[in-house]
Formats: sequence, structure tokens, C-alpha cells
Amino acid sequence: MSIKKHIPNTITCCNLFSGCIACSMAFEGSFVWALVFIVLGAVFDFFDGMSARLLKVSSPMGVEMDSLADDVTFGFAPAAMVFTLFKQLTLPSFLAPVAAILPYTAFLIAVFSAVRLAKFNIDTRQTTSFIGLPTPANALFWASLVAGAGDWIIGLGAGWFLLIGLILLMSYLLVSEIKMFSLKFKRITWRANRRRYIFLIGAVLFLPLGLVAAVPIIIWYVILSIYLSYKGN
Repeated sequence: MSIKKHIPNTITCCNLFSGCIACSMAFEGSFVWALVFIVLGAVFDFFDGMSARLLKVSSPMGVEMDSLADDVTFGFAPAAMVFTLFKQLTLPSFLAPVAAILPYTAFLIAVFSAVRLAKFNIDTRQTTSFIGLPTPANALFWASLVAGAGDWIIGLGAGWFLLIGLILLMSYLLVSEIKMFSLKFKRITWRANRRRYIFLIGAVLFLPLGLVAAVPIIIWYVILSIYLSYKGN
């Protein structure tokens, strides 16, 4: 039995394992570590697909495992971070009747991530680009926001309103019909990858922001994708 055919699925399992640890860190309130393991899961997610293509060992089982791992790492883990942060907020008195329920809205992130992943698996339009926000991008947005700006949100009087608004917005973006470009390079020429280079140049400018850097980077990615889609590029 060839060992190489098991390599992609093993890497996918590493993604899933990282996502499980991220969930545990999230519920413990260790947001920075949760972010670290989500990023680690994203690295494994990148290499499992690459290894499957290089080794030419793609399989239906690998596709199913990849989606399961992605919903844990990029759906449930960031949802757990937002849920734990939500529990730390002081809600206004008029929300007292629903105060115990509101934090659970965070798990809409996991639900819509699952829908996004299922759509991706059956949508033939997404071979070279994406329709809707990719789940890793959504996860990095949330993980960076909670880890880098969690204390600010807690101190914000309307932190609950901000979180609910963002949950609804990002959930919509996940399942929207907005065309978003892929970051995969097939060639390194400027002409073939102009949009990717423009994105990367802009993204580098946000890196000095530290833990919260992924928030403006993902916003930049969405805005650029919408603009290019509108221009028909």
C-alpha cells in the first residue's frame, strides 16, 4: 500500500487537530493561542490541497475530510472565540430578557461556514476563484478581532451591537454571490497576478498593527474583490 496517498489526509487531520485545540483555547479565554492554532490550521489547509495535487492522490474521502476539518478550524473555533468574548460583555438593562441567549448568536459563524463549504464542494464556478468569502479569511478576521481588540470591545458600551452586526454581515458574505479572487499563483508575472500583487502590497502595510492586522487585511480583500467584480476583472 502506497504511503503517499495518505499524506494529504494526514495533513488534513493536522488541520482538524489544530482546530480542536483552538476551540479549547477559545473556551478558556486564551484568545491569542486560539488565533495561533487557527493560523496553524490554515497552514495545514494550504498544504493538504497542494500535496494532493502534487502527488495526484485526490479522493472523495479527502474532500469530505477537508470540509469537516475546515468547519471546525474556520467555523466553530472562531465562533467559540466570539461566544466566550460575548459572555464577558456587560449588556444594557433592556437586553436582560435575552442576555443569556445573545452569546449563542456567535455560532451562526459555524453554521454559515458549513453552508459555505458545502456550496464550494458542489459549485463548479469556483475552480479558479471564489463565490462568497472563503472560510479561512472569515476565521482570520474573527480570530484577529477577538485576540487583538477583545479588550476594546469589552470596554465599548455598544460592543454587543458591534458583534451582532459583524456576525450578520460576515455570515452574509460567506454565502453571498460576490466573486472573490483566489490567492493561488500559477505564474509569477505581474500581468497574470496583478490583483494578487495589489492585495499583497496593501496587506503588508497593515502588518505593523500586530494581532489585529488580519481585520483590515480581510476588509481590504473584500473591498478589492467587490471592486474587481464590479469592474468585470
